Amino acid sequence: MDKVVSTAAAAVADIPDGATLAVGGFGLSGVPNVTIQALYERGVTGLGVVSNNCGAMESGLAVLLAAGRIARVTGSYIGANKEFARQYLGGELEVEMIPQGTLAERLRAGGAGIPAFYTPAGVGTQVADGGLPWRYDGEGGVALASPPKEVRDFDGTPYVLERGIRTDFALVRAAKGDRHGNLVFNKSARNFNPLAAMAGRVTIAEVEELVEPGEIDPDSVHLPGIFVQRVVALTPAQAADKKIEQRTVSAPPTRETPMARETPAAQETPAARETPAVRGSVNG
Repeated sequence: MDKVVSTAAAAVADIPDGATLAVGGFGLSGVPNVTIQALYERGVTGLGVVSNNCGAMESGLAVLLAAGRIARVTGSYIGANKEFARQYLGGELEVEMIPQGTLAERLRAGGAGIPAFYTPAGVGTQVADGGLPWRYDGEGGVALASPPKEVRDFDGTPYVLERGIRTDFALVRAAKGDRHGNLVFNKSARNFNPLAAMAGRVTIAEVEELVEPGEIDPDSVHLPGIFVQRVVALTPAQAADKKIEQRTVSAPPTRETPMARETPAAQETPAARETPAVRGSVNG
């Protein structure tokens, strides 16, 4: 079945107000920016988003967040997104924060048809006992808190019951995909993308390189096409448009060589000081 859709706008055309979305990416790596932008341009609002974080540097889900289109976030990291923190603390946004590994497993379980599972992560904390602020009242008080979860003992160890996550739609980004929806992700951009894709009832994958069926070695497929319903081929410009969240650069090299730094001038021999050519051959 050919799952390619002509444009990102067409791929998200049936996502309604109030829909739930599982969205791949981690920071700015592997984020489906093109389909997110298409969703923003449609004006869809009241969205419930499940994602590791909610965008950064006015990119990714931060586009929808800043426009007030997101009503609820299930995630594990707020990060440096000041608008996210402002809306959360101001009572404008409902937020369910859960351990990162638990989030990954809840997405995977939902996609695998597993309704719930037990995990030791969070036992003895508000994750299990309840009381985590889901929504503030805008005045410093808690308007809605998380409920307690079932805790059960297995072989003398307590475990908390966590439910699998299923969403109406999923948005993911892959380095390569074929017309049947088989996907390959590039290094760290793999992150939450396969898990988000599994959790969505309708999964939309934007791919940087579209190939024909059979061109991807079956052993190289990271996510089989059974989990993908729509494929959007990106233009070269869209595929190359990737931002860096924390840019760091190394100091420029100096003329001074390592040996020169390790050999103070006071330790140079008279012959070395008097014979630049010799000194240069030794220190260079």
